[in-house]
Amino acid sequence: MGVSSPHRLLVLIAALCLPLGAWAAEVSIAVASNFTAPVKLIAQQFEKDSGHKAILAFGATGQFYAQIKNGAPFEVLLAADDETPARIAREGLGVPGTQFTYAIGQLVLWSKKPGFVDPQGEILKSRKFNKLATASPKLAPYGAAAMETLDKLGLTASLTPMLVEGANINQTFQFVSSENAPLGFVALSQVYENGKIKEGSGWIIPPHLHQPIRQDAVMLTRGKENVAADAFMRYLRSEKARAIIRGFGYTAE
Repeated sequence: MGVSSPHRLLVLIAALCLPLGAWAAEVSIAVASNFTAPVKLIAQQFEKDSGHKAILAFGATGQFYAQIKNGAPFEVLLAADDETPARIAREGLGVPGTQFTYAIGQLVLWSKKPGFVDPQGEILKSRKFNKLATASPKLAPYGAAAMETLDKLGLTASLTPMLVEGANINQTFQFVSSENAPLGFVALSQVYENGKIKEGSGWIIPPHLHQPIRQDAVMLTRGKENVAADAFMRYLRSEKARAIIRGFGYTAE
């Protein structure tokens, strides 16, 4: 016996009245370390607005690429560059047409000591420090930008013996914030709040000293059928998310 039209209508109304959490899904997201603080806020707002939950993992973009190739169960990648998402799409690990730039990062030479880093970065030409922290240029785009900056300034040869490399930009920040290194190249987002550097001293690296740090997102093939993955990718382009991104010193396209 078929279900009567009035009964079908009641079922539909009941379904529409279900709480948002009844339709909630989860999305597993690999996030470049420099984007840790803003994505935590975005994920909180995303869950509040959509009911879906974002499961976040943080690390170096190069490491995530290797893990994704080896079958890691991520569904979205927020990289610290634009080349890795493009490679992932070419190799069939990402969904074609889903790549976009979610932020453009800024590099800063930073010290926890107030007044130690001057506004022009002349400290790099001094002999007032014995260690300079950077992220690995092979694994982290911010590390590559740091080495490009030293090269443009003609300081690579003299400062290479002082370099202390972190596997990712979070580890590099820890070197400097713990004062194991007196200064280092970190992401501006790690030390920026309310329109200024919140602690210590820093020199925001002029854009002409390195290639733009375009940070792209891509949906991975594992996320293709996940409604939460699709919702997060769309949410990342919303004005709410863009406002958070700008608040941490990034340019949001």
